[in-house]
Amino acid sequence: MNTVKLKQFPASTSFNNLMDDFFVQFPSLYRDDFATGLNKSVPVNVKELENGYQLEVVVPGFKKEDIKVDLENNQITISAIKKQEAQNGKIIRSEYKYQEFQRTFNLDETIDTEKIEGKCENGVLILNLYRKEEVKAPVKQITIQ
Repeated sequence: MNTVKLKQFPASTSFNNLMDDFFVQFPSLYRDDFATGLNKSVPVNVKELENGYQLEVVVPGFKKEDIKVDLENNQITISAIKKQEAQNGKIIRSEYKYQEFQRTFNLDETIDTEKIEGKCENGVLILNLYRKEEVKAPVKQITIQ
């Protein structure tokens, strides 16, 4: 007969400890950035419109003041940092310190970088990237002699 030793009985273990035991074989979930909520990437939808493109970036929990959009050398970089604010009262347990992310996109030469617009609504940052208007040379009539 084999004897199996258990560290704790499942009934006396909290749900979090049960989940920790279950996910122990998946080390990618225990990277520092996953465990602390530091995501270097956020989900983005890219839509093609008649006059350009629209980027929808999911930014839940961030205020528009936390979000920074930079344009340099035909690259648009979207980033945000949210630090933990001081709170009144004693914190019993804190599982996150701050959150941050950063995404960079290369822009085509057809994008008019002077007309980029952005707004933040309901946890979604929407950037409108308009195409440059094509300037067609006027048709010149040549007279035949």
